[in-house]
Amino acid sequence: MNQLKAKLWTKDFIIVSSANFFLYLVFYLLLVTMAVYAVEEFAASESQGGLVTGVFIIGTLIGRLFLGRMISKIGNKRMLYSGLIFFILTSLLYFIDTGITFLLITRLLHGIALGMASTATGTIVAGVIPEERKGEGIGYYSMSITLATAIGPFIGLFMSEHTTYQVIFSFCLVLGIISLLIAFFLNVPEGKKKAQPNNSNKWSLSSFIEPKALPIALVVLIISLGYSSVLSFINFYAIEIDLVEIASLFFVVYAVAILVSRPFTGRLMDLKGANSVMYPAFILFGCGLLLLSTAENSIVLLLAGVLIGLGFGNMQSITQAIAVQVTPSHRVGLATSTYYISLDAGLGFGPYLLGMIIPFTGYRHLYIIMGLLVLATIVLYFFMHGKKEKSVWESMDSTVSSS
Repeated sequence: MNQLKAKLWTKDFIIVSSANFFLYLVFYLLLVTMAVYAVEEFAASESQGGLVTGVFIIGTLIGRLFLGRMISKIGNKRMLYSGLIFFILTSLLYFIDTGITFLLITRLLHGIALGMASTATGTIVAGVIPEERKGEGIGYYSMSITLATAIGPFIGLFMSEHTTYQVIFSFCLVLGIISLLIAFFLNVPEGKKKAQPNNSNKWSLSSFIEPKALPIALVVLIISLGYSSVLSFINFYAIEIDLVEIASLFFVVYAVAILVSRPFTGRLMDLKGANSVMYPAFILFGCGLLLLSTAENSIVLLLAGVLIGLGFGNMQSITQAIAVQVTPSHRVGLATSTYYISLDAGLGFGPYLLGMIIPFTGYRHLYIIMGLLVLATIVLYFFMHGKKEKSVWESMDSTVSSS
């Protein structure tokens, strides 16, 4: 075992993480504002507003599934630059106001661009991180998305209260340009480009997803559906309960809860296994949604944000780690992709599906339903992974001890 650790925080690691952060900042900023924009500007229904929100993530899925798998032919750097330029060009389409249909097309194309660019950043960072620090490096890299998950909605809600949507779109355009500019300083080795097997052209299910990661991906799909109710409708809910000003701080306390707890939960997982984090996280997330349904004042609303951050915020990283751990090392890339596909699907289809039931339930009852759904998913998690956790960790221990 080497006494000196290989360097993790290299120039390329910082650049690719930063570029990814700005991309996801735009993603989450628009995620909390587009439904209200569609309703206010185009008199859309809540379900249509949810579709405007979710179709972006459907586009991201398309970009990852169909264009992302071409990265071995195109090359990491070309895929990244193509995705970033496409991201900027599609950002310009928001300034064209021709109706709800064109907005849906714009959102779909913008999502495809993010899918391309984020697939490239994820692949590049995997090559930049030293092999012996892969888990640690991916954990830090994922923080670029975690921070965007919190800062993006905060900025989005704040700007929607104090500026026009044209200013919001301009700000997103600038963020996309910044991401492209810093990417020009990235040194991406393309040496592994030819190292693909001859069957890479075959279109089979296993070329898109990792079967061993599917059980935990199913759990991720459901919990991300629960979180989509917060991302897409917290703005509407805040307007209804007259807490719009404080709602922008919801995602700040959400982020703080993640940042404070993540080092401890990561260490706890290493020592005790994923179950030691996942079961409490399910309870915290579910209780956070139930508490959100009762919000009448700012204290309750922000406390719900803390609980949801401690719950869902930590579940994101732990479930990704599980997906990687149960998968053979040569298919870790596909396991990560499978994880993000399920996360994107829950966040993408959730707003549209939940938007259809809101007229019947209202926002308070929606959060009650989502809270109960998350708590019920504990049973699914037990059968999908929880009961196998001990054997997974025993096999990991034996692998470590033999290496």
